[in-house]
Order: sequence, then structure tokens, then C-alpha cells
Amino acid sequence: MKSQRKGSGPVKMLWTGGWDSTFQLLELLFVQKSEVIPYYLIEEDRRSTRQEMLAMKKIKAMARACEPQTEKLLAPTRFYALADIPPNPKVTEAFDRLKEARFMGRQYDWLARFCEWQDLSGLQLCIHKDDKAHAVLEGMLAAKPGGGGEFIVDEKLRGTDEHTVFGRFSFPILNLAKLDMNRIALERGWQEIMLQTWFCHRPVKGKPCGRCNPCRYTIEEGMGFRIPRARVLAGMFRNDFWKPFKTRFKRKTSPAL
Repeated sequence: MKSQRKGSGPVKMLWTGGWDSTFQLLELLFVQKSEVIPYYLIEEDRRSTRQEMLAMKKIKAMARACEPQTEKLLAPTRFYALADIPPNPKVTEAFDRLKEARFMGRQYDWLARFCEWQDLSGLQLCIHKDDKAHAVLEGMLAAKPGGGGEFIVDEKLRGTDEHTVFGRFSFPILNLAKLDMNRIALERGWQEIMLQTWFCHRPVKGKPCGRCNPCRYTIEEGMGFRIPRARVLAGMFRNDFWKPFKTRFKRKTSPAL
């Protein structure tokens, strides 16, 4: 079967080995029959980097076993070190102005700088319906012409901070929640592959910690079954009781200025 994206060239996407980007990867390979070039940015200090790379290795092997055409469609992952991304004052200043008005993770600064550095356009970012960044993007996107459900920054915003930071990306799963992806994966027989994905930033003995932000978001989005129950409970105790108590205690015991 020929690619449904004939003439458009390989799809470039940020693949982390996580749930959302892996779902989109399987959609591209198994359903759209598209050639894919994955990009991965190595954050040297993050404890989960090894787990993410192991997850990607397993997922590639399982995808090839499941669909033989994956061997031809999936290009080798292109790895780049976060520390090698050069400064770009224009991008960083635009990001900082946007961040004053809304919560945004610092990763959108270095992702935008990376695209400028590598002259990439249309890099797929798998921000989904439950994602904290979903609210950030509201009001700045338009449907990509012929994009089959993808969104891009509205051309009317060209020259704005929004376009400077997000204009080189496309957003293919913006209207899907994690539970939607889980349901579709079950229907299509992808569940075993999807369960190899990784999300925790502070793994303990190779298992999700239940306490870091990605673990908390996974629980909030209805996917808590992916974390050992004991760690879910430990994380709830730490985040809902211990941290607030510790903060109040520090305030009471801090010397008056």
C-alpha cells in the first residue's frame, strides 16, 4: 500500500518513547503507511533518559515484528544533545513574553530554538487534549490544509511571539485524550506496544516513581494503572499531604524579617 501522504515527503516528529508520540508513530506507520523521521533530544541530566531510549528500542522491534513495512518506513532516530542547541535571543525573548501570561514549560523554548537551528518546519509535536500545553495553544491554531486533522499556528499570527515559538510545529493529536488513544490502541491491537512506552522522570528500580509531574499527570488523565499501586499511594501522600504540611511548617518556623 502506498503512503497516504504521497508527495509530502517523510513525516518529521519528536518521538520521546512516551505514550502520545508513540501512538502517533504507530498511526503514521500502520495506518497512514507514511515514512517517518523521528527526532529525540537528549536531556543529559534527566534520570529517565536511559528508560526512554530502552522503550524506543523495544517499540521499534515490536513494530517491525507486527508490521514488516516498518523496516522501510521508519528512518533511524536522529539524536541531538540539548546542550548543543545554540542560543537564540529572538526565540527565548518571545517565549519569556508568552510565559508571563500563561504557564509554559521551558522545553518549548529549546524545542523552538532546535527547529531554528536545524531549519525544521512541520515537526510534529504530540500535545494532546489533556496536556497542560493544550490551553496555551488555544486561540492560536488553525487546521492544516490537507493535514488530515493536524493543526498549525494560524498564518494570521505570523510575526507574533506565538508564531516565533510554535510556528515550526504541527499538532496531529490535539483533539485526542489519553483515554481516547488507549481505546483506539485496544481496538487496533496496539496495546502491547503502547505499554512499552515511558513517562516517569524519576524512575525507581526501573519502575515509575508515582511522584514526579509526568506520573501525576498520568494518574490525573485516567492512566494510573501504569504505575505500581504502592507508588501511586506514596505519591498521593507526598503531594497531597507531606509537601503542603512541609510548606506550612517552614512558614511557621521561618524567622520574621
